[in-house]
Formats: sequence, structure tokens, C-alpha cells
Amino acid sequence: MLTIDEAFRKFKSRLELNDKEQANASARQQEVRDYLDTKFSIDNSFLTGSYKRHTKTKPLKDIDIFFVLRDSERHYRGKAPSVVIKDFYDALVDKYGKDAVRKQSRSVNIDFGVVIDAEDNTDYRIVSVDVVPAFTAGDDYEIPDTDSSTWIKTNPKIHADKAVAAHQAFSNEWKGLVRMVKYWNNNPKHGVDKPVKPSFLIEVMALECLYGGWQGQFDRELQALYATLADRIFDTWPDPAGLGPPISNGMDNARKLRARDLLTAAAREASIAIDHTRKGRNGDALKAWRALFGPKFPLS
Repeated sequence: MLTIDEAFRKFKSRLELNDKEQANASARQQEVRDYLDTKFSIDNSFLTGSYKRHTKTKPLKDIDIFFVLRDSERHYRGKAPSVVIKDFYDALVDKYGKDAVRKQSRSVNIDFGVVIDAEDNTDYRIVSVDVVPAFTAGDDYEIPDTDSSTWIKTNPKIHADKAVAAHQAFSNEWKGLVRMVKYWNNNPKHGVDKPVKPSFLIEVMALECLYGGWQGQFDRELQALYATLADRIFDTWPDPAGLGPPISNGMDNARKLRARDLLTAAAREASIAIDHTRKGRNGDALKAWRALFGPKFPLS
């Protein structure tokens, strides 16, 4: 039987991106880019967000691709953000069909129709991407935000640099722990709505909530992290780049109450699993962790 440490290390490995998935993500980026090049004047495109920061969890959904528009498209910058979102949406519907394309506040989502099996496997294929129109703004970027009807600044490099620094400061275990909590956040038992939304908020909170250095035990680190996230879910969490609106603005009070309750319950479930281990019930502990996280947590 797996020890708890072995189970968590296997779990962490299962959530890491492999070469096949990265190749599929790159191919999808190029496929979308080649098509959009026929519709818009695009300077460059690149994979970004949690995928690029290596904090993306499985199954691989909603991978961000920035499409940086040339100056010839800058007329969009003087219009409402909804205009460029609609034009990208209309263009993508022409290729992928209306059922596969969805407008979001800052992007257009394309679902590739990939089936996710009972173990959250996708045959190494990404499920969907988020197409993000962008303009350069010095060293930063501006992207449309239809919720606020404004263009907001962002800088993916600063986000990535902060994640790298946090990872190194936590004995290179920070990203693995973040992926685990994000995977919990995606658990279907929570229903349609994720407890913490956007999931980037988990990462932002973990920049502060995972502190004191790695103590060598996944189970205790995660129990403490869930408890701290529950305690601080009502705090205001600014954009780590110091450019856009607070990341915590994506949740209203009712959503935060629900998130607090579910995070508190997760901390309690983690405590029960730890107690099983303490009393020598290793099999029960593994089952408890699997019930908390979902099918990618190993039992053997």
C-alpha cells in the first residue's frame, strides 16, 4: 500500500503537464492563430495564464492564449470592449460552430469537444482555450473587460515571476500544492459553480497563505492551507502585477460565504484524513484524501 507521502507525490505527478499535452496545446494555439490571422491583423500570440506558470490543473481546460493585435487594429481600443469580443466571437463561430464558442468577460472560449473520462483523462488533449485579444501598452498589455466596460492592464510576466519566486521559496513544492487545491476546486461534487472563482484567486492567495517554508508533509500543509484560505476569503486580493482590478472582485458576498463554508469543510476533511494516518489506518486515509480531491488522487 502507498504511504501518504508516496500517494501525494504520485498525485502531484498526475497533475503535471507532460510532453504530449504541451504539444497538443501548442498545436491548438497555432491552429487558432492560423485561422485568426485571416480575420485580424495579429502581431504575435502566446500561451499564458496558469498554463504558462505551470499552475494549471487537470483536465486541461480554458488555457489562455493572448492574441496581440497590430496597430492597424487599434481602432478597437477606442470602442467598448464588447465590440472586439463580439468580432472575435463571430469569427470563431464561423470556424468552430456556435455550440463550441462562448463569449466571456475578457475572452472567447473555444470548446474542442474532447471527452473527459471518469478518471479525468483526456487522452493528453486540451479541452478548451480562452482567446484573449490584447494590445501592447509599454511593457504591459491591455485586454478588454466587458464586466466593467473598460480596457484593463495586465502583465503575465510579472504573474509568472511571482509564481517562480514563491515556488523556489517553498522548496519547489508551491506549484504542486496550488495545482492540488485547484483540482479540488474543479471537483464535480461542488456542482456547477467552483467554490473559488476565478481559480486564479487560489494562486494569488497562496502567494501569501503558503508561508513559513516547506515542512515536509503534504497532508499537513494542505490542511493548514485550506483553513487559511477559509479565514481569508473575504480579504481583498489585488492583482499581483498591480495593474488590474482586485482578483477577488470576481466573487460577491454570497459566493464568498459559500467558498468559506466549502474551504472550511475541506480543512475538516483533511484533519480527519490526517487522524486516520495518525491511528495507523492508512487505507482509510487514502480513501479520505481521494474523496476530498477526486479521481486523480491514487489509492494504489
